[in-house]
Amino acid sequence: MARRFRIKRGDLVTIITGKDKGKSGDIINVFRDRERVVVQGANMVKRHQKPQGGQQGGIIEKEASIHISNVAHVDPESKKPTRVGAKFLKDGTKVRVARRSGAELD
Repeated sequence: MARRFRIKRGDLVTIITGKDKGKSGDIINVFRDRERVVVQGANMVKRHQKPQGGQQGGIIEKEASIHISNVAHVDPESKKPTRVGAKFLKDGTKVRVARRSGAELD
């Protein structure tokens, strides 16, 4: 069974370990079953692609997935990495909040 994470497609994250440490980008895709995410512009790899249909073949560069533990949300106020918590608003809706500043992420 896939675990639940506090990360969603479109979130701004920074990479905290590995060859791309310090880079930031939006989440393109989340693979919950493998506990991995794809970050825009990070962990770039080259792939050799055969021509398919009308598409040209060649060497393309694209993003590879990163383990979810190697990324952290970016605090909207301080622009630094932060952990994520949750709180309930007055109307009963649950929102994600940045632990560093308390700013809402949703």
